[in-house]
Amino acid sequence: MIKIAVVIWIVLGASLAGVAMIAVLTIPSLAAEAMRMIPFAVLAGFLVAMPLSFLVARKIARPSAG
Repeated sequence: MIKIAVVIWIVLGASLAGVAMIAVLTIPSLAAEAMRMIPFAVLAGFLVAMPLSFLVARKIARPSAG
């Protein structure tokens, strides 16, 4: 399951980091400090993706009841 979670984390982390970066760039109060805020937003996106990737991997690895 850990291998599935890592693959999902790479994809999900990049997606959430991109969403967070776009949010920083489009919100005027954050865009003024973009050079300082973007690294934090990207890091937060990847950190949020970790537990989510384990949840998705657990759902994928679970045998279906059917």
